[in-house]
Amino acid sequence: MPPPEVLVRRTSSEPIQRGHPWIWRSAVERTDATTAGEEVAIVSSDGQRVGRGVYDPTSPIAVRVWTRGNAPLDADLVRARVVRAAGLRERLFADGRTTAYRLVHGEGDRMPGVVIDRYADVGVVRADGAAADAVVRRFAGTIADALSDTGIRGLSLRTQARGDVPRVEPLTGTPPPDTIQVAEHGVPFLVDLAKGQKTGAFLDQRENRRRVGELASNKDVLNLFSYAGGFSLHAALGGARKVTSVDVAAGAHATAQASFRAAGVDPASHDFVTADAFAFLRRAHEKGTRWDLIVSDPPSFAPSEKSLARALSSYRALHRACADVLAPGGILCASSCSSHVDATAFAATLDDAALGRSDLSLLEMFGAPADHPTLAAWPEGRYLKFASLG
Repeated sequence: MPPPEVLVRRTSSEPIQRGHPWIWRSAVERTDATTAGEEVAIVSSDGQRVGRGVYDPTSPIAVRVWTRGNAPLDADLVRARVVRAAGLRERLFADGRTTAYRLVHGEGDRMPGVVIDRYADVGVVRADGAAADAVVRRFAGTIADALSDTGIRGLSLRTQARGDVPRVEPLTGTPPPDTIQVAEHGVPFLVDLAKGQKTGAFLDQRENRRRVGELASNKDVLNLFSYAGGFSLHAALGGARKVTSVDVAAGAHATAQASFRAAGVDPASHDFVTADAFAFLRRAHEKGTRWDLIVSDPPSFAPSEKSLARALSSYRALHRACADVLAPGGILCASSCSSHVDATAFAATLDDAALGRSDLSLLEMFGAPADHPTLAAWPEGRYLKFASLG
């Protein structure tokens, strides 16, 4: 039986031809599809068959586009795309010094909504929405088979409803441990697969963590929103005099300290502070405390387009508070993980007026690393910004 059709405006079909992987609900004129994850044929209002995708009846993204023309979404397609994605990572990490990285990056690997992260021999999947969740469950065996030659022994799906604790559901093979030790450019660290954020760790900051380590020699370092302490550990190994890690979650500090010990660094030589970052910065400013290198990597301030203005205001306030405790000649590393804040808007939260000082210049700005590829026609995928000022 042919799949149900989704009729879209002709103007909405043009971005798909350029490679954009989403069809917004506002672009849909008519559809017979009803079920999340149902394969649909995408048809332009002028009768052209644009492609195939999966339907989501509740998301603002009505269809995630998988193929062009009339090519079906089947096991052969999924297997080929997983194999291609895994092959890219094999080349990226051929030296074996990094054992935690993104194996499949959703839209960037032409598998929209499906993310697979590798932690040693464990594969952890996250699905963005009900449609992607259905795809993962339908093709779990195919995905696991395609990854078998890479050394992945088990595949698990990680879900987390808003306000709930994470759930890890084994899909194939060996169930994952609660915690696992992996390596990043040879630096060992622990990942909390049971309770950690995302799939367990923020793998997209790997290269930026290494950069902080290169900048940290003989400096007093402040790491705000430190979570599991990746920036802190790289700074300590890079020769920082002392690293102060600040996070509201005391449990995250325990994971960070375990990573310090695994890397041969005494956590007692550094400070771990359980506090709100804004309140901590305010008290430090009142005391006249200064740091030579400050890293600010907050959670997303802009989860939606509607929150953009408020988010930019929050970034400006945060960056001003960081500048107030940055020593003369110091370096500020500021990051944003929101796709709704583009690089130009983010840079504007770091200008002279925002920081209240005119002795800092933008030295570098990085995005996500190569194991987090994006698509040229999909600006929403360029979410990560990491700026260094000095």
